[in-house]
Amino acid sequence: MIMNLLLIVGAYLLGSISSAIIVCRLVGLPDPRTQGSNNPGATNVLRIGGKKAAAITLLGDSLKGLAPMLIGHLLDVGPAALGAIGLAAFLGHLYPLFFSFQGGKGVATALGVQFGLYWPIGLSVAAIWLFAAKVLKISSASALVCMALAPIIVWIFWPEPVMIVAQYVITALLFWRHRSNIRNLMSGKEDKISDEPEGES
Repeated sequence: MIMNLLLIVGAYLLGSISSAIIVCRLVGLPDPRTQGSNNPGATNVLRIGGKKAAAITLLGDSLKGLAPMLIGHLLDVGPAALGAIGLAAFLGHLYPLFFSFQGGKGVATALGVQFGLYWPIGLSVAAIWLFAAKVLKISSASALVCMALAPIIVWIFWPEPVMIVAQYVITALLFWRHRSNIRNLMSGKEDKISDEPEGES
């Protein structure tokens, strides 16, 4: 029980390390919370700092979800603890303790959690994102589509009720964080990928 609690707290603290803010500081870029879309995520870093900084940010955000899940598997924790670990890492990214609770929108971290749970889940979600992005050409819409389908994918590959519930919570929170994007999509104002859309990570 104590080990599970430590893993959950550790996952939240790891999730609270904002890759976007740290990368921008290291390479001399402005705080992503004050530039572009004001979102500390990979796409906003791409906008203000270029591909290399964005790629590092994306990798960091993904690893925050992946690493705690792999550790949970390694220590053979139960499904409830594993679901809580993934949710904690995701919440850390959205509401980081170390950065005034001003976090990103969670797509990359959620994908890291999904890959860490079971790689076919992460691969399926990523494939849906890529397909939706090719068809819709809007980053936020692609993220919403793949994460809306994520609970079904978890049910197919890992039919533990607690994991499905955890994914539903992640999806609901991700939609909440994308509420401004949803308004823009409904009004036809959301930027296309080629136009450097609002950050999603």
